[in-house]
Amino acid sequence: MPAPYSGPIIDAHHHLWDLGLGRHPWLNATAGERGGLGELGPLRRNYLPDDYLRDAGRHDVVASVHVEAGWAAGDCVGETRWLETLEKSQGVAARYVVHVPLASRQAPAMIEAQAAFDRVVGVRDILSWDPDPARRFAARDGIMDDPAWRSGLKLLGRYGLSFDLMVFPRQLADAARLAAAFPDQQFVLNHCGSPIDRDADGMRRWRDGLRLLAQRDNVAVKISDLVAYDHDWTLDSLRPVVLHCIDCFGADRAMFGSDFPVAGLHASFDEVYDSFKAISAGLSADEQGALFFGNARRIYRLDELSSAGLLPA
Repeated sequence: MPAPYSGPIIDAHHHLWDLGLGRHPWLNATAGERGGLGELGPLRRNYLPDDYLRDAGRHDVVASVHVEAGWAAGDCVGETRWLETLEKSQGVAARYVVHVPLASRQAPAMIEAQAAFDRVVGVRDILSWDPDPARRFAARDGIMDDPAWRSGLKLLGRYGLSFDLMVFPRQLADAARLAAAFPDQQFVLNHCGSPIDRDADGMRRWRDGLRLLAQRDNVAVKISDLVAYDHDWTLDSLRPVVLHCIDCFGADRAMFGSDFPVAGLHASFDEVYDSFKAISAGLSADEQGALFFGNARRIYRLDELSSAGLLPA
């Protein structure tokens, strides 16, 4: 009988914030909707390591990767300095994917400053753009083809940093061209490629775009926040999305992440990870171990967990 995964977990994608710092403008009460996520009111509270540990308490999360959380753009290193002050003994935010505006003239200095922190393993500069302003994360379309932006991206290799790629399905073909142009750069696609259009045409566009991008072997995928664009989700609605990601990328280039607290708008942490475990139960033990633990350990440089004896059974 298929057995759901019960080993150690690295949560490959989540966020923390202290709104008392006033550094997250997208969470201001006056800010509008963002990215098709719906009403953001429930996110307008502090989310700190103790909050994460409470939500994740039923699951054997031994380490997590903090992904930049929309900190004030002119002070991206400030978020990293703040993360360094947080309690680390239980593995929360053991590694950071930080923000750098790669098209900025200051990008070289900012990348150097960010890379000076041992826990920094990657950069994210969100590219998700849609003609509908309520859906947009990025300020403009076509950033991937901007020579200045590409110059910033090229610098990541100097420091061994991955790039977290966040785009909508309409941009997946451009992302495939980008990955082909930077074959030595590790890319990690966020949130399954954000399948935001749930009608038949939209899902077909997403499936085709994902398969095209997966042809680039320098791209991995994070299976995360499946509920962001499937608010009335069921296990049956999540299953084909998860399985298509694994079918395209293979179990050696995919990983699970909670995207908490953002995913908490539409599901509990238990519902997120119980769904991952149920959907992947038919895979081999090695494949499950890679998805829940091994791939995040490798890509986000958490190898010390191996020496600590925290390998999957």
